[in-house]
Amino acid sequence: MRGKKGREHLDPDDPPRRRANKRRGRGTFANDRPPVLGTVGRESGLIRLRVVKDTTMTTLTEHVHHFTREGTHLYTDEYDSYNGIDRSRSSVCHGQKEWARDDDGDGLREVHTNSAEGMWSGLRTFLRPFRGVHKDFLSGYVAIHEFRVNLKAVQVTFIALLVRAHYLYT
Repeated sequence: MRGKKGREHLDPDDPPRRRANKRRGRGTFANDRPPVLGTVGRESGLIRLRVVKDTTMTTLTEHVHHFTREGTHLYTDEYDSYNGIDRSRSSVCHGQKEWARDDDGDGLREVHTNSAEGMWSGLRTFLRPFRGVHKDFLSGYVAIHEFRVNLKAVQVTFIALLVRAHYLYT
């Protein structure tokens, strides 16, 4: 019997089940661990999230170039697929236990990925009550979360303009 608690699993031809997040390696849509790419503006607070098929250099480059302006400086980890992105970039090396770095010597550790890590924590917290989402519907849930986060970043002046435009045209 597979997965019965308290019993040792002795059959090498029938490996025990592994939960998706405990599998080694990067996820892909094909192995039922669809990756979600995300960008977050440090100053604006706006996020852009997309469910993609894989995390190859081509996929990451297309995502970043679509959702960032030319001249944007990126802060990433050391993942090799970021190397094809045509933007200035600073990275931290988590493999060497580096989480933040002060490059310009002003006492502020500006090179970090904390904004992105917080974005992923928010997405996981949003998805948790659904107790697992099928990969075909994940993009809809991700879009709802993106909308909720970005709605909080809408400025009061923008809402005032919407209200004013509504009254001008009614």
